[in-house]
Formats: sequence, C-alpha cells, structure tokens
Amino acid sequence: MSSPLPDVALTEVSAVSIPLDWVGMQGIEVPVRLNESGVQHPVHAWVDLQVDLADPGVKGIHMSRLYTLLDTFAESQVLTPAAMTALLETMVTSHADCHSSRARLKMTFNLLCRRPALKTPGLSGWKSYPVVLEALWIGGRLSLDASVDVTYSSTCPCSAALSRQLLEEAFLAQFGDQAAMTPAQAALWLRENGSFATPHSQRSVATVQVRIPERATGLGLMALIEAAEHALGTPVQTAVKRADEQAFARLNGQNLMYVEDAARRILQALEGLFSASSVAVRHLESLHPHDAVAYTSNYMS
Repeated sequence: MSSPLPDVALTEVSAVSIPLDWVGMQGIEVPVRLNESGVQHPVHAWVDLQVDLADPGVKGIHMSRLYTLLDTFAESQVLTPAAMTALLETMVTSHADCHSSRARLKMTFNLLCRRPALKTPGLSGWKSYPVVLEALWIGGRLSLDASVDVTYSSTCPCSAALSRQLLEEAFLAQFGDQAAMTPAQAALWLRENGSFATPHSQRSVATVQVRIPERATGLGLMALIEAAEHALGTPVQTAVKRADEQAFARLNGQNLMYVEDAARRILQALEGLFSASSVAVRHLESLHPHDAVAYTSNYMS
C-alpha cells in the first residue's frame, strides 16, 4: 500500500507570517470560445489568474485547483461576463481554507475577423485585433474591463497644409503670367504634378479600454471595434485592388488628424455607450524617429 503524498502547503507553516495580495499563475494557454454577433470564434488565449492569500499562517494556495477550474471553464463555457463571474467566484470558494476573498483574471487573445474591401465586390481579408480582458472579483462584485487595439492610418494636417502650399506655388510659377487657362489644361497639370509634395502619413494604433457592465450578456468587442474604426475613418485595409487603394487615399485626404484629434474622436464616439472608457493613441511617425502619443480617460480615479 502506497503512503499518502505529502502536502507541505498544508502541513508546514511559513517562517514569515505576512499576507499576500495575489498568488497564482501567469501565461496559461487555453482555447476559449468567444461569441460575437451570434458567431462563435475559437481563440487561443493566454490567461493569468490569482487569488489573495489573506491568512499569513497558510504557506501556499492550491495552484492545481486554479488550473483545473480554468481548464474546465475553457472547455465548457462561452466567454461572457456571467461565465467569468462564476469562474472568479469559484476560485475564491475553492480557497476558503486559505481565507481568500478576492480573485482576478487577465486574458489576452487576438480576435480574427474577415473585413471587406472598400470597393471591390467579393474581396475581403483577415484582420487581427489584440484584446485584453481584466476581471476582478471583490466583495461579491465583478469589475470587468476590455481593451482592444485598433490599427489605422493617420495623415498629418500640418504636413497636408504645407504640401498644398508648395503645390500652389508650383502652379503659380508655371501659370502665373497667363490670363486664362482651360479646365482641361488645369486637369492635365494636376494629373502630372498633383503629387509635387505629399503629406506624411503613418500606421497608427489606438488602444481603447472600456468597463463592461456587470449584467451584460456579452462582451461586445466587435461593436467596440466598429465604433472606434468609424470614428477614425481610416482603418487599415487587408486585401485591396487599385480601386480600393484609391478609395483609401480619398479617406486619408478627408480625415486629416493629429494624434490629439484621433484620441478625442474615439472618446466622443464611446460617450453614452460605457460607464467608463479610456483611449491611448500612438502615431508611428514617418517624419520623426519617435512616436506621437495622446491619452484620455473618463475612468474615475
């Protein structure tokens, strides 16, 4: 007959009696099912999960219990606020012998969805949106924040104005002495010289974070993404043909924006949709070797 396996976490007492804020695991890989707009998306997620160790006399928590709870959750549940609430609450109750009362979870994954081309019928491609979910269970209440990265193109208003000035000067240098010219002559000159000077633009990233209502039936990630992309007007494209590239050039010309403009547009688009939201915008400058950034938030401090 084999002897019982030792469990020093229960039989030994820590030499230093200090409670710990959080104890658990980080970077656990699991498959998770996400329901967005009635469509289930299987995603590869990385999860951090912890409970508090309130009793200074307890040597350690039960790591295997947390892992098993997460594994069962990932295998049987669709990712919703209610399902995350149940998981966090069970994490706490499973550690009653450690006198734990709080739990937290962080989940990161990429939401992959197909996006249509701007003009070409039937043409589309895959776009990936990095997502971070952060859930906290304290005092019997869930606090759940979701953040998503939205990539877009930004064209500098100042650079556009400077480019237009150079184009004007070039036009006057060639035609300033002429009393009149035909529309066809002007159109031909613009076709050949319209890019005499071009404004700088760059790929840009907005990280948008919102507080998900505790009683929400879903996460609403696609709705959040679409609100941000609509506010910006120039989300990056996947599959394109020349007509789509031309349409994208038009969108950039009609949506000139500083980093400050982008942050304000997104936060305004989220007003009334969420109780709290924040925006962090980064323009990966093509003019400079550094980035331009802006931050804004209506989260309560």
